[in-house]
Amino acid sequence: MRHIISILMENEAGALSRVAGLFSARGYNIESLTVAPTDDSSLSRMTLVTSGTNEIVEQITKQLNKLVDVVKLVDMSESVHIEREMMLIKVRAVADQREEVKHLADIFRGRIIDVTEHLYTIELTGTGDKLDAFIQAVGSVPILEVVRSGSIGIARGEKALQV
Repeated sequence: MRHIISILMENEAGALSRVAGLFSARGYNIESLTVAPTDDSSLSRMTLVTSGTNEIVEQITKQLNKLVDVVKLVDMSESVHIEREMMLIKVRAVADQREEVKHLADIFRGRIIDVTEHLYTIELTGTGDKLDAFIQAVGSVPILEVVRSGSIGIARGEKALQV
């Protein structure tokens, strides 16, 4: 089962390395990892996506909680949450394809952020499934490059991850 673990941690050198090392040492896979400072410059928020049984993820969270840099963590998958990912995709769009790609970007609520004579660079946000669906929908249009941020998540309603 897929789990999204959101971690508040001290914004210190080596903190990310210690988390990655924990996963590496135990043979767990990190599907995506996103880290950025919060509104409090002494804290960073890490969103980590991994897969495993509930027992394995429980073991992971226990080990993460033992790290000195970790202030607080929550498995977002245990409650209702909002999840988003961002993708930048560069496609070759010539002649009739230009209008088709522009239309697809509109349908998927994407934005064309760079245009050349033969290329479009499109920005999309949404769930991973939505981004995958866009890639499939592009079909025969040649994709030159895809960059994805990895998932981030936040709890719905009053629930918040804070100190």
